[in-house]
Amino acid sequence: MIKILVSDPLSDEGLNILKEVKEFQVDVKTDLKPGELKKIIKDYEALLVRSATKVTEDIIKAAAKLKVVGRAGVGLDNVDLNAATQKGIIVMNTPAGNTISTAEHAVSMILSLSRNIPQANASTRKGEWKRSRFMGVELYGKALGIVGFGRIGREVAKRALSFGMRVLAYDPFLSRDVAESLGIKVVELKELFEQSDYITVHTPLTDETRHMISTAQFALMKKGVRIINCARGGIVDEQALVAAIKEGKVAGAALDVFEKEPLPADSELAKLDNVIVTPHLGASTEEAQVNVAIEVAEIVRDALLGRGIRNAANYPCLEAEVCKMLNPYIALAEKVGAFAAQLVEGRFQELDISYSGEIAAYDLSPLTMTLCKGLLSPILKETVNFINAVSLAKERGIKIKEAKSSKEEEFVNLIKLALKTDKGTRTIWGTLSGNKQARIVKIDEYYVELYPVGEMIYIENWDRPGLIGSLGTVLGKHNVNIAAMTFGRDKPAGKAISVLNVDSPVSAGLADKLKKMENILTVKGIKV
Repeated sequence: MIKILVSDPLSDEGLNILKEVKEFQVDVKTDLKPGELKKIIKDYEALLVRSATKVTEDIIKAAAKLKVVGRAGVGLDNVDLNAATQKGIIVMNTPAGNTISTAEHAVSMILSLSRNIPQANASTRKGEWKRSRFMGVELYGKALGIVGFGRIGREVAKRALSFGMRVLAYDPFLSRDVAESLGIKVVELKELFEQSDYITVHTPLTDETRHMISTAQFALMKKGVRIINCARGGIVDEQALVAAIKEGKVAGAALDVFEKEPLPADSELAKLDNVIVTPHLGASTEEAQVNVAIEVAEIVRDALLGRGIRNAANYPCLEAEVCKMLNPYIALAEKVGAFAAQLVEGRFQELDISYSGEIAAYDLSPLTMTLCKGLLSPILKETVNFINAVSLAKERGIKIKEAKSSKEEEFVNLIKLALKTDKGTRTIWGTLSGNKQARIVKIDEYYVELYPVGEMIYIENWDRPGLIGSLGTVLGKHNVNIAAMTFGRDKPAGKAISVLNVDSPVSAGLADKLKKMENILTVKGIKV
């Protein structure tokens, strides 16, 4: 008998899918304290959670039989993914289950904001009749800027187009051809801020997207712009938003997510008449709750019964023996993709992937899945996994080409990625060291010896004496320790690249200082 623990509330539609399988014993035990969960988890082969249960490293270490963790929702903040991966536990989520629900909530916020519906409702209930106080604006003909054009962004766009709005979209992975076929105009972020009457964000919260709408961005916007956030708290700088509203630059805002949740009672946002706040309701519809429950039940059922794995956040679906052989290359492929994504400029157009050496004898689709996951993860975070990465790339109009050869090139068992964007093509060569550690051995025409691990600084420079010493001095003054360095050049005194492994992230201020150094051409912070 396969024992399944459901530790957060799950709709009956999902539970029944599991209970109908005679091989399963389904135990529903909600509101468990961490100590209680740790005590009983040793008996279970699958764990289903929503957001309340915290699947920590301690819980995972105590899980002697656990094979699968299913998250009924998108985010995986409450699951220690690294600990699960190290123990061979598959973690799956349901990234599509609340798409319509969240999109509709965003559109509801846009409409409510435009017509002052919550404020007018509250006033009328108090016996007032102040029609002139709640003068609204029409959506027709207005420009809606959508930051992040994934599944939810697309559904918002469809609904906005039906209102006669002009839709502008910013997404670094979105091709212009795909967007234009939908009636959407692809723009850069600065242009979106400058031209939009409404701005709605639909991206994960990452280091890159945290406070991506702040004081400098509000300064670019039209007077009277309206801001909507139903994605993640922290994407919009709340203090900067309050200031922009008070000075009249922003006409209003509608927020479903906040930097601190629950929203503090003394929040200045909640005191502003032209701000609408809701308590993280994006996925709070009956249909969405049923959808994610059904989806998580089905993927856990199928995984446990050996019918295949879907929506895996940490597993590329391989037979055990093949997986054992390819595991080091899976790690390499993800690092090559992540490194390339942060190296290039422009919108992704084409991936040209070639595999050579003895690995070419295997089905290498898992490596391509993994490489695509690595490529998209720096921006899409938990919304991309091994299973959906290729389809997400193709949805955005990114072409994927694969080739393999048993003939060994300069390096044995090589993964070579040529990533084409609308601003050029960069090529990354990856292989394994003798102890099976991932290495990047060539970047474009430059030979290097790079271990793609953790925080890195990528520098393009002129090959001049004293440059390395100067770099070390500047980094030392900012308390950034260099762990390793690699260099490549096309010829003496010509162009060169330097890649530094460092022990701490490089701040924007430090990156700007490095860029201003003599003989430095480009500086990028990269993390894999």
